[in-house]
Amino acid sequence: MGAMVNRRITLAARPTGMPELSDFALVEEPVAGLLPGNVLVGVDVLSIDAFIRTVMEERAFHGGVPVGTMLPALGVGRVLQSTVADLEAGDSVFGRLGAQTIVSLPAAALRKLGVSKVPATTYLAGLGVATGVTAYFGIEVAAIKPGDTVVVSAAAGAVGSIAGQIARIAGAGRVIGVAGGPEKVTFLVDELGFDAGVDYKSGGLDTGLCEAAPNGIDVFFDNVGGEILDAVLMQINVRARIVICGGIAHYQDMDHVIGPRNYLKLAERHARMEGFAVNHFASRYHEAETALARWIDEGRLVVHEQYEHGIDRFPHALRMLLSGGNRGKLLLDLR
Repeated sequence: MGAMVNRRITLAARPTGMPELSDFALVEEPVAGLLPGNVLVGVDVLSIDAFIRTVMEERAFHGGVPVGTMLPALGVGRVLQSTVADLEAGDSVFGRLGAQTIVSLPAAALRKLGVSKVPATTYLAGLGVATGVTAYFGIEVAAIKPGDTVVVSAAAGAVGSIAGQIARIAGAGRVIGVAGGPEKVTFLVDELGFDAGVDYKSGGLDTGLCEAAPNGIDVFFDNVGGEILDAVLMQINVRARIVICGGIAHYQDMDHVIGPRNYLKLAERHARMEGFAVNHFASRYHEAETALARWIDEGRLVVHEQYEHGIDRFPHALRMLLSGGNRGKLLLDLR
């Protein structure tokens, strides 16, 4: 057998707006020998998440990636070689594997997965920290009350599609998803069980929200920001809760983020807006995973996975995510 070769995606240039294919580079390099305490992992599937775009900036919440270095990504894979007793060849693992095909990491940076009940990819999607677990704690922050009308933006995406369903489980009376295009609206209602969907690309966002939520909005789970947040603020009820999970409308130009114009509605309606980041709940990840796994097993939570294939498709997959071209969790299969 010849020497193993790792193929990885690096940041070739800092993008302006939507990343161009020229902002990425595909680099091949031989795999070095294992250091004591390390494990060699063949990467099977990578999670395509919005935070990858933010780290392409020099200053970023998650830390900017230097030009010329590999882009980060969460992933699952299988152990190829190991120098530790707890991990053996063939074991399935999860970790911050990066945008690459083979990685050597300290055993402490990896989590051994139990895949007897669910496939490994579930730990990137339904049970994923950046997906299902984020939705779980975001809905907790929302403090949903029985009968609440809940609106979710980017509702056909990875986090939004799960957040809306958890809102229903938490007792919401009406769940409305905002998404781009009639196909996504149909997906929300027919496949995920949302009560209604609003197509923000149709040009009638304000009217659509009014028709879908005639009694006003009690909770808004926001993944987008921008004009969608402003439109929702105009229709919130007294004591409404706005949960800021993300702001994908701003990720292309983080140096010129503009806050909501209609924020004074918060004072008028005695409402609150609260942001959160999932890492603040790290000590409770197991709790979230347990609940999510139970709901999936009971059929109360539907998790949709969409795949691209091959490490060379990493830039295309990220661009797809940022342009709203996916439904549910977007994953990159390297097998």
